[in-house]
Amino acid sequence: MPKSVTVYCSSSSKSPKAYSDAAKKLGKGLAERNISLVFGGGNIGLMGCIANAVMQNGGTVKGIIPRFLEEKEIAHYGISELHIVETMHERKMKLAEWADAFIVLPGGFGTLDELLEVITWRSLGHHDKPILLLNIDGFWDQLLSFFDTLAERNLVRPGHNRLYQVCDSIEEIYRIVSSSAEPGRPNNR
Repeated sequence: MPKSVTVYCSSSSKSPKAYSDAAKKLGKGLAERNISLVFGGGNIGLMGCIANAVMQNGGTVKGIIPRFLEEKEIAHYGISELHIVETMHERKMKLAEWADAFIVLPGGFGTLDELLEVITWRSLGHHDKPILLLNIDGFWDQLLSFFDTLAERNLVRPGHNRLYQVCDSIEEIYRIVSSSAEPGRPNNR
């Protein structure tokens, strides 16, 4: 079982309620399983929801935020540890290094950037940590279809879908994380 997971997700406070409900539920479950949350350090949007849920349930939260976003993303000073770094690159490196697994909730360009980076790093052999996409209301379906298009056109290697797993529920994420499932097992999508 992992000791810590990095969760990538939106900092928007205008996302659908189903997304914030999922972030809260995931945070509560991480705390109950004694799995530390590593995240982008913001106190708003889904980032704030998950961090608050972990803290409210007695868990540990490590946030990493670049100095220039500290005020813009409303840095979360009510967590176990908040690390202020100088650049986005430094933030992303720490988010990757401090994780035993990655969980990706709905998000915008920043979340997509982080997701694609850890998928790319995994495809290049830089890490072999599980990457789990929580597919709330089919959020990831169009991106997954695009990934299939890339494979059909020989722009990514065959078997690209073994680099990540798609989960339709938080319970499925808990099961995979708790079982220390073999990283990269096919997700049948």
